[in-house]
Amino acid sequence: MSFHAIVAQRADSGAISASIETLEEAVLGDGDVTVAVEWSNLNFKDAIAYVSPLIIQKFPLIPGIDFAGTVEQSTDPRFAPGDRVVATGWGLSQTHNGGYAQRARVKSDWLVKLPEQISTRDAMAIGTAGFTSMLSVLALEHGGITPARGDVVVTGASGGVGSIAIAILAKLGYRVIASSGKTEENAYLSALGASEILDRAELAVDAPPLGAERWAAGIDTVGSKTLANLIAHTKYRGVVTTCGFVGGMDLPVSVRPFILRNVTLAGIDSVNCPQPIREEAWRRLASDLDLTKLQSTITEIGLGEVLEAASRMREGKIRGRTVIDVNR
Repeated sequence: MSFHAIVAQRADSGAISASIETLEEAVLGDGDVTVAVEWSNLNFKDAIAYVSPLIIQKFPLIPGIDFAGTVEQSTDPRFAPGDRVVATGWGLSQTHNGGYAQRARVKSDWLVKLPEQISTRDAMAIGTAGFTSMLSVLALEHGGITPARGDVVVTGASGGVGSIAIAILAKLGYRVIASSGKTEENAYLSALGASEILDRAELAVDAPPLGAERWAAGIDTVGSKTLANLIAHTKYRGVVTTCGFVGGMDLPVSVRPFILRNVTLAGIDSVNCPQPIREEAWRRLASDLDLTKLQSTITEIGLGEVLEAASRMREGKIRGRTVIDVNR
């Protein structure tokens, strides 16, 4: 059966290009489960895949690090035709064909059955970004952070990870400080549950070795000076998670917060996250994310609009979540 997909190619010069092509299922690659893909999405990792040699590692390849749909065929007894499933990370869009297609074939261990409350469209509105948000919240909880401990700062607040993290934290009873440089998004962030808006410029300066204690925890998507400032101003036995580097991959921070305040820096990896933790995260998303708030973060596009949307995301011109109807 033929299907439509975005296919990335690399020229001898190293330049990456992509276009929509009609393919046969034989190109899908190895796997014991075939899925009729219904929705995918656009993450920052997807956006930079077309300009960076670090994401796609073999060509030609179908990009897209996430997809959700319905099982068509399975040789694994854990999955049956008709099951609604989600896949995020693993080798998708790196060494294995990804979600920007109407069909996918993957290892069964890469799939999670969706909770009843979450549709395939909702799953892609959540996607890697929301999954990463939930992993970050789980890390805060693992570190003993409760609403009673104090405020939680979320940086890159209007992005996918930030938006969903705010909504989750607010529903769980935390007081959330949203760090953003987009004043036009203040009402959006407040509607998600932010109690305070912090100008991102305040965190983009050189961090002190040890600053005043301002918050109990932070979820950072920016890196560099922003992350360093989060750490420097975290209260005793606080926790800061890191999952992004849009501001830079360096970390100009002193060891003082770690030694004198027992601050924990927790790295969040969504790509190779073990299956039991994935299943727990999706269970928690079903109960701890207000899906009505999620709708306000969504922009919907078709396959033909992906490359232009990726360019706008690289320029910081997209807020919230972009879901892709792969059948249009």
